[in-house]
Amino acid sequence: MYVRYSGTLVAAVAVMCLLTGCSSSATSPGAEPAPADSADPQDWVLPLQSYMPTEQEQGQLAQAKKILVGDCMKGFGFTWTPAPDLPKVGPKTLTDWRYGIHDMALAKERGYKPDAKEQAAYDAAMRKGAVDGAAPNGPQARVLDGRAAHIDGKKVPEGGCVGEANRKIDATAVQARTALGLANAAFVKSKQDPAVVTAFAKWSSCMKHSGYDYKEPLDASDDPRFGGPQVSPEEIATATADIRCRRKTHVAWIWYQAESALQKKAIDDHAEELTAERHKIDAAVRNASKIVSGG
Repeated sequence: MYVRYSGTLVAAVAVMCLLTGCSSSATSPGAEPAPADSADPQDWVLPLQSYMPTEQEQGQLAQAKKILVGDCMKGFGFTWTPAPDLPKVGPKTLTDWRYGIHDMALAKERGYKPDAKEQAAYDAAMRKGAVDGAAPNGPQARVLDGRAAHIDGKKVPEGGCVGEANRKIDATAVQARTALGLANAAFVKSKQDPAVVTAFAKWSSCMKHSGYDYKEPLDASDDPRFGGPQVSPEEIATATADIRCRRKTHVAWIWYQAESALQKKAIDDHAEELTAERHKIDAAVRNASKIVSGG
């Protein structure tokens, strides 16, 4: 399995895993100067992110879940080893790939694909098997997922040890469904913003001057020709032209601003729901922290 920059992936990514691209100090002749704070999309923050669990909070919740599952499995006489975490590959933050690519050095080597070392580490982990030690249909697995109702006369929790752990850490609450749903809706709607439509048109025109026919920035990364694991010279040429046009038109920064405005409105319109959801996340994280610390 490999990962590449994809508009479809970016728009649908679940908790955090979802997103961008824009300018540098070098601008093309006639281009407007890039806003000072738009240099690295990886550092951009969207308004709705404050209503989603942070990476650190997700890590705390994941660790707590492993502890709870392990304790539950011990109660049934099993020593359970959780699956190892997969190495990170691709976007570093929620906004890193959201609007497309922006790293020219990487594009010159990998086109629309992630860093080669990151991809290799991820692939190696997948080949090794990022799974726990339970045999798929063995008694451990059946206790884990709840397929077994009883083990040696002891009742298995509904949904197994995983289900019990999810309830104890309130896994449903930390999915931030309201915030993510509003964020995805804003992402889609932002493409209709007049300033974004104009920026798309300018980017498309720039690409045509380089010999490429794409209507929207993410159409280039989603091109089926670049769907395989190998990086072709054509993909690299397209990706580097893409970034040059992004730098000239500031399309990612304009898009980000439009989506930010829509997200702010969504926060105003759904303040009560979002606040309640964030409170549930905070409570779940506090509970997870106690579990991890042994409290």
